[in-house]
Amino acid sequence: MSHPEEKLAELGLKLPEVAAPVAAYIPVLRSGNLVYTSGQLPMVDGALPMIGKVGAEVSPEDAKALAQRCALNALAAVKSEIGDLALVKRVVKVVGFVASAPDFTGQPAVVNGASELFGAVFGEAGRHARSAVGVAVLPLDAPVEVELTVEV
Repeated sequence: MSHPEEKLAELGLKLPEVAAPVAAYIPVLRSGNLVYTSGQLPMVDGALPMIGKVGAEVSPEDAKALAQRCALNALAAVKSEIGDLALVKRVVKVVGFVASAPDFTGQPAVVNGASELFGAVFGEAGRHARSAVGVAVLPLDAPVEVELTVEV
């Protein structure tokens, strides 16, 4: 299997700098053979490319792309902790939060933006347990937030 960053390059993607925390927490923590990320917003160069609720101001398609960006940010955080994404044995758990309009019920399809990226990058080891949750609002009015747990 190719190196995870080679797979990202094949997809036309690269890891960003680790997003700075927006409150009192650290972006990533290792405990034993598990690495946990804090919730990652879809930051691009320190700013949110879109704000608002999915199903209102933000389309489900745009939100899916934002979830992919959250996943990239999570991978950047993991790499900052372990040094090389090739050390990831498997993606264990993904939790996706979708700031949703009251009648929006497509949270699983939005969070697929993250899940599909992990599958493309890590193959079978990218398959994971997952929760996709609709919420009223996220920090900074972000449409999507993703947290990740990997085994190393």
